[in-house]
Amino acid sequence: MPSLWHNPDFLKFWFGETISLLGTQVTNLALPLTALYAFNASDEQVGLLRFLQLVPYLGLALVFGVWVDRSRRRNVMLGTNIVRMVLIALIPVLHWLDVLNMPLLLVIACALGVASCLFDVSWMPFVPTLVKDPRHYVEASQKMGVSQSVSDVAGPGMAGVLVAAMTAPVALVVNAFSYLVSTVMLLLVRTREARPEPTARRHVGVELKEGLQWVFGKPILRWLALVGFCCNFSMITVWTMFLIYGSKVLHLSSSVLGGIFATASIGGLIGAMVSRKVVGRFPIGRVYFVAQTALLLGPMLIVLAAGPTPVVVGMVVLSFFTTYLGLGIANVIIVSVRQTTTPQSMMSRMTACFRTLLFGGGALGGLAAGLLTGWLGDRNALTVAAVFSAAVVVALVRSPVSRLRELPPAAEEPAPAAKAG
Repeated sequence: MPSLWHNPDFLKFWFGETISLLGTQVTNLALPLTALYAFNASDEQVGLLRFLQLVPYLGLALVFGVWVDRSRRRNVMLGTNIVRMVLIALIPVLHWLDVLNMPLLLVIACALGVASCLFDVSWMPFVPTLVKDPRHYVEASQKMGVSQSVSDVAGPGMAGVLVAAMTAPVALVVNAFSYLVSTVMLLLVRTREARPEPTARRHVGVELKEGLQWVFGKPILRWLALVGFCCNFSMITVWTMFLIYGSKVLHLSSSVLGGIFATASIGGLIGAMVSRKVVGRFPIGRVYFVAQTALLLGPMLIVLAAGPTPVVVGMVVLSFFTTYLGLGIANVIIVSVRQTTTPQSMMSRMTACFRTLLFGGGALGGLAAGLLTGWLGDRNALTVAAVFSAAVVVALVRSPVSRLRELPPAAEEPAPAAKAG
């Protein structure tokens, strides 16, 4: 069975998406720095900027999933890439013309969030079109996972150098270029999707309900969604709490905090790189259980950290490294199982359901971190978050995903509803 290294269309898409992810990391740093340095933005304004980038996932992902399942996903991705490229390029141009201001930056951030949400709902369901053989889903997920991990490790450092050398607004040109590369790679993909089957029921509400029923009606998908929600809630809660704790209590500089997360991200890269070999050697459910357990128990190391600051920092690095290592392995399995158990006609709606739940868990985690830290204090809040995270392991024990020996059989398209009369 030839590997995906012999699939030129997948390799083109993979290369384009890797460059795009690196560019996005530049934006994730340069956009708030533009607000801070160019407009002296308050903490609330910086928070609002990030919120506006994410809120479209909560409000629009499910609706976009319905629409994308009716469309050719490659065309949707081409359109959204062009929109994102133009929006990002507008920032340095408007800055050069001296007409950029904070309200305009907030509008651009929200528009970027909408376009990114639509792209994200489209690209994951597009991969099976390129891969075709379900036996390659794990390999495809691994390669995409490696790209995400590489961007997590290299992106922040690259962004810091560019911002220092070019100023924050001008550094965004790099991301505009990355979207151009991604667009060109998509245009070079020769595989064409089949025209989506016309259906008798085209009402958005009905198709939205079908997508939710598909995810929550299948035990494997339901458990993946619920555990994923809890994992994202836990990770963002602990991550946010540590930022507060590290800066206010440990008095760590921003460069040290950035170094901690960059080092931890190497765990995700290693996890993504070894995931295929591990899955090939052990039952897939057992690997999923161990990886998710590492992710969920990692925060306990922060709670146990004590002593001189270098020792505490070392324990924190080990904690986040363990969490990201588990995440890197688990994500490959999760995406592969989702793709295998969902037919093409439902793929975008399934992805949208997961995106909504995962981003919803992260948003609530950030909110919970601020509230709990204010009510309980830094250490007590971290302890509560770590205990909650560890308790989710109980759900892993009950999950049918943990009992899988291999990927489930590929899902068949649901039978069309019989017409009355």
